[in-house]
Amino acid sequence: MHALIVDDSRATRRLIARMLDAIGIDSTEAENGRDALDRLRDIETPDVILVDWNMPEMDGLTLIKTLRAERAYDRLPVLMVTSETEPTYIVRALAAGADEYTMKPFTADGIAEKLRLIGVLS
Repeated sequence: MHALIVDDSRATRRLIARMLDAIGIDSTEAENGRDALDRLRDIETPDVILVDWNMPEMDGLTLIKTLRAERAYDRLPVLMVTSETEPTYIVRALAAGADEYTMKPFTADGIAEKLRLIGVLS
């Protein structure tokens, strides 16, 4: 299994990568939505994308909308991992095509549970 982690914070990307590694998921990192789209062209399609909302160049919401508009990625599981806690953000992310939403700070168990909910883990 392979994940693409998209977050402008290197520390957050590394934290998520360690959590995923502990449950047997390899990962590739991208620092914003544009970087993620570039990485998707270079790697085999991942099993899941974990994406932050607030990033420079292309934010997470725009990335999700872009992915859902492309046939190759329209069914790719997406977990929004963000510090945005307002209910309106959750609604907007899910309406844009996120499969699940979790808020920072998060735990390894919380990430694993969300991945189970969207069918990435059994």
